[in-house]
Amino acid sequence: MLAKKMLRDIKKHKTQFLSIFLMAFLGVFVFAGVGGESVGLEVNVNNYYNDTNLADGWIYSPNLDMNFIDDVNNLTPTTQSERQLVLDSIADFSNNPEIKLHFVENNTISKFYLMDGEPLNISDEDGVWLDKSFADAKNLKVGDNITFEFNGFKIKKEIKGIGYSPEYVYHASTSSVIPDFNKIGFAYMSYKAFPTDNIPYNVLNVKFTGSPEEYNNLLSDKLDGEYNSFVEQSEHSSVSQFSEEINQHKMMGDIFPVVFILIAMLILLTTMTRIIAHQRTQIGILKASGFTNKSIMIHYVSYGFWLVLIGSILGLIIGPVTLPQLFYPSMSSTYKLPSWNPAWSMDFVYVAVVMIIMSLLVSYFAVRSISKENPADTIKPKIPKISSSGLVEKIGFWKHLSFNSRWNYRDAKRNKFRALMTIIGVIGCTALLVSAFGMYDGMNDLKEWEFNQINHYDSKLVIDNDASLSEIDDVARDVDGDKIMESAIEIESDSAKKSGSLIALNHTDLITPTDYDWNKIEIGDDEVSISQKMADMLDISVGDTVKLHIIGSDKWIKTKIDKIHADPTSQGIVMSSDKIENLDLNYTPTSIVTEQHVDKNYSIIKTVNSMKDITSSWDELTESMWLLIYILIFFASLLAIVVLYNLGLLSFTEIEREIATLKVLGFKTGSLRKLLLTQNLWFTFAGFILGLPVGYYVLKMMWDSSGDSFYILPSISPMNFILTATITFTLSILVNLMFSRKIKKLNMVESLKSGE
Repeated sequence: MLAKKMLRDIKKHKTQFLSIFLMAFLGVFVFAGVGGESVGLEVNVNNYYNDTNLADGWIYSPNLDMNFIDDVNNLTPTTQSERQLVLDSIADFSNNPEIKLHFVENNTISKFYLMDGEPLNISDEDGVWLDKSFADAKNLKVGDNITFEFNGFKIKKEIKGIGYSPEYVYHASTSSVIPDFNKIGFAYMSYKAFPTDNIPYNVLNVKFTGSPEEYNNLLSDKLDGEYNSFVEQSEHSSVSQFSEEINQHKMMGDIFPVVFILIAMLILLTTMTRIIAHQRTQIGILKASGFTNKSIMIHYVSYGFWLVLIGSILGLIIGPVTLPQLFYPSMSSTYKLPSWNPAWSMDFVYVAVVMIIMSLLVSYFAVRSISKENPADTIKPKIPKISSSGLVEKIGFWKHLSFNSRWNYRDAKRNKFRALMTIIGVIGCTALLVSAFGMYDGMNDLKEWEFNQINHYDSKLVIDNDASLSEIDDVARDVDGDKIMESAIEIESDSAKKSGSLIALNHTDLITPTDYDWNKIEIGDDEVSISQKMADMLDISVGDTVKLHIIGSDKWIKTKIDKIHADPTSQGIVMSSDKIENLDLNYTPTSIVTEQHVDKNYSIIKTVNSMKDITSSWDELTESMWLLIYILIFFASLLAIVVLYNLGLLSFTEIEREIATLKVLGFKTGSLRKLLLTQNLWFTFAGFILGLPVGYYVLKMMWDSSGDSFYILPSISPMNFILTATITFTLSILVNLMFSRKIKKLNMVESLKSGE
C-alpha cells in the first residue's frame, strides 16, 4: 500500500522528482563521463609506458663512454641504463621534414612500440623503424626506402617496422605548438646502421628506484661535471604535456559534478519537506491505523533513494560510454597512443554511493520531526509560524515601504529555509555559468595575448643548426627581419629546479614582453627578466639570484633577476643578446622573425611558419578544451533551468494559501504577479551577487590546474558577465511568470481549506 502511495505522490509531484532524478543523473554522468575520459587517458598512457619500459630519467652528455656508464650503473644497486645517439636529420622529401634519429645499442628502455612490420633488430644495419604518424602523412609503408641527411652523412634505409615511441606521445617542433606530422617525425635504428664505427652517444636512458630528486642529488654529488644535464620523467616535454592535459580534464570533471550533486540534495530536501508538510494529516492517519514510525520513515526516505539510485546507475553506465568519445577524436590528432579507450574507476561508484547516502540523510532530516509526534498531533494542521516584529520593522523608514516590499520581507523572514534554498540554488547556477564563460574568455584572452599583444611578426624562419652567422645575416637583411635565440634551459633557485625557455630578443619590436595587464615591458641590455609563472614556481622575486644552464651544456651560470614579465605560454627567462654574451654563454640565433609574408626558400632555413599557421595550430591543440568548455556551458545552463523551475514551483506551492487569502481580500491578479516577481528577483539578485565570487574561485582552481606551461589569469569579459546575468535573471523571470499565471486558475476555496 505504501509503495502505491509513493508512486502516486511521485506522479503528483513529477516535476520536482524529475528534477531530483536529472540532477543525480547529470552529476554522476558528468563525473563518470569526464572521469572515464581522463582515467582512460591515464590508464592507457601508463600501460603504454609500462609496456615500453619508459625511462625514469635521461642523462645528456656529448660523449657517453663506458667508464661513465659504469659509474652511473654503480650509483645504486638497481640502476639500469641504455645509451643512444639522438640527433636531428632531414628526410629526403620536398618539404625537408625534420626526423629525430635514435641509434640504439639495445631496445629495452623506452622501447620502440611496433604497430606494423617486424620487431626492432639490433643486428640489422640496413633497416629503419619509423614513426607511424610520419609514415601515414607521407604514405610510407613497410618495405619502402627512405633517405636521411645529418652531419654531412646521407644514409638510405629500408623501412622494416612502423610504430610509436613512449618519448613521443606529444611531439612538436620548436617552431610549432602542435605536431605537423608532414614535417616532423622520429626513427629508430641499430647502432650498426651508423655510418662510422666511432659513435658519439649523447643520451643515456636510466631506470632507478627511489624519487627522482634523490637520484638527481646522488648524480650531482658523485658525477658532477661529467655530464650536461639530467631530466626526470615528469619533466620530459612529452610526459609533462600529456600529464597537464589529463590533470586539466580531471579538475573540470571533479568540480562541476559537485555542484550538480549539492543541487540535487537541495531539491530533494525542499521537495520532501513540502510533501511531508502537506501530508501531515495522511501521516497522522497512517499512525492511527497502526503503521509504525519506522515503516513511515522508510516509506518517505525511499522517495529520494530510488530516484537517486536509478539516476546514479544510469549516469555510471552512460557517462563513460558517451562523453569520452566526444574528446578522443580531437585529442588523437595531437597526442599519439596505441589505444584510446575509456576506463572505469571505483571513484565513480564511490561518488554514486555518497550521493545515495546523502539522499537518505536528507530525506531522514525532512521526516524525522514529524515521525516523533503522536497521531493526534500529527492529524492536526501544523501551527502557522508567528512572525514577530524585528529591528527592521521598528525603524522609521519601514512605514514608507510599499505593501509589496513589506509582505515579501515578512514572507522571507517567516520562511527562511525556502529563501535560503532558493538563494543557494541561484549561487550554484551563477557559479557554474561564471566559471564556464570565464574559461571561454580565458582561452580567447590567451590567444589574443600570445599571438597579438606579444608576437607581432607575420613569418618566423627557423634556422638550420649548421648555418653560419654571415648566412643568417644575409637572410635577415633579405626579409628585413630580426634574429632571436630560443633555447631550452634549466633554472634553479634555493627552493626548486624547473625546466623552461631562454629567449634573446636582440632589440626586436616584433616580440614584446608584457606584464599581466598586457602592457609592454622594456628589458634593458643588461637586464634579465623572468616570467611570473616561473617566478612563482621557483619562489623568487626581483633582486633574487638564480642558477641556469642551457640544455646540452654543462656550464651553470648565476644571474640576478631584474624584472618580471608575464607570458601565457612560454615560461622562462628573457634577456638581450649582449646579456647572454656578458654571462659567458654563446649567443646563437635560432630564428628570424619578420613582418613580411615569406614564401621563399633559403638553404639555411629549415622551415617557415606564418602567424596564420601558428594560430591554426593553436586552435587544433585547444580543440578538446573548447569542446569541454561548450559541454560545461550547456550543463550549467541546463542546471539553471532545472533549479529555477523547481524552486519556483516549490515556492508557489508553499505560498498558495497566502495568495488565495490576498485574492479573497481583493488583490488583483496583476498585483499578485508583481508580488511574486519581486520576491523572486530579490532572491535571484542575492544569489547572483554571492555566486560571482564563488564562480571566480572555481575558475581560478581550473586555471591553476593547467600545469607549469600556461599562465592564465581568471577573468570574465563584460559581455559574458552580462550574458551570465541575462541567463540567470531571464530564466528567473520566465519561471516566475509561468507560475504566476496559475493565479488566475487558483481555486480559492480549495486553497483556503487545505489546512483543514
